Amino acid sequence: MAAEHPVPVVRQLRLVVEAADHEAAVAFFRDALGLPVEAEFTSDGDARVVILDAGRATLEIANPAQKRLIDEVEVGRQVAPRLRVAFEVDDAAATTARLVAAGASEVAPPTLTPWRSLNARLDAPADLHITVFQELDTQPDTEPDTP
Repeated sequence: MAAEHPVPVVRQLRLVVEAADHEAAVAFFRDALGLPVEAEFTSDGDARVVILDAGRATLEIANPAQKRLIDEVEVGRQVAPRLRVAFEVDDAAATTARLVAAGASEVAPPTLTPWRSLNARLDAPADLHITVFQELDTQPDTEPDTP
């Protein structure tokens, strides 16, 4: 008999990103985006890692057609590489402005999507293509199709 609520096997999603300019990438995501430091480690040979708390994590698996659709809706053309990191924020416009001031390149300004979120695209340090999105519908029974 299967358990009604199986115990999750995965406890955390951790995305590991190599950044040639480690200090700049940490400053951008910690200071400009506001991700708090959870832990820092240093090792021999100048090896360094900073683990930033990004809140709740999900893994979104999209087929090529959905990836193309999201790019069309949010940007108007195909721009995202195979991997895109999305951050839910309270104010997409203010966050976009803050991230651009901190060194990100705006790819597309905050854009209203059919799934009722305001999404902006940026190229960020560590060669990451990112989305900042603000959910506009906050009713508990309403879920967006995708971030």
